[in-house]
Amino acid sequence: MIKKILWLCIAFLAILISLYAIVYLVMGLRFGIEETKSDVLLSNTFYRIGFYTHIIFAAIALLVGWVQFSSKIRNRNLRLHRVIGKLYIITALLGSMGGICIGFSSTGGLVPATGFISLGLVWFYSTLRGYLTILDKKIEQHQRIMIYSYACCFAGVTLRAYLPFLIMYFDDFISAYKVVAWLCWVPNLVVASLIIRLIETERHRQIRPCPKSK
Repeated sequence: MIKKILWLCIAFLAILISLYAIVYLVMGLRFGIEETKSDVLLSNTFYRIGFYTHIIFAAIALLVGWVQFSSKIRNRNLRLHRVIGKLYIITALLGSMGGICIGFSSTGGLVPATGFISLGLVWFYSTLRGYLTILDKKIEQHQRIMIYSYACCFAGVTLRAYLPFLIMYFDDFISAYKVVAWLCWVPNLVVASLIIRLIETERHRQIRPCPKSK
């Protein structure tokens, strides 16, 4: 019951934040954090390509990724699981590359830039690694690494959850942004590690042979 509630919460938040990308498509770049950027940067073609690549494909990855963790959907329709999986991998790879590109122009300088670029690199690596492991039919390893991948993807949710509180705490946007650039994804990986341990513990309990009665 608890797992189902958590899964539904993740699904709701993922869908809600993924739709946030539509605002940028309607409003343009002069919205949210992009209001802090210079006109020169926002008019730069390479930055615009990186930005829209990131928000569009990261939003799609966030929107579809949570479905993959439903054992019922996976067991009932493996073909659908594979189709959505391919969609997630393509969009996650593109979204992470876009994030890396625009990370170099992060508001606040080196600290947030390093945080967001690191996030993009970890997301790209874990997604690619997850794809390669399933090609090798290493199913358990694939499941573990894809949890890490979606934990990085879910940073889009946690960033928007933490940032308002950090702004109130520091009473300064730049200070808050420097912290959230790391806080939005590093704890996610810690939680992902704990989830993987719980899954492996439960799996070992299921396969452990029952003691023979004397």
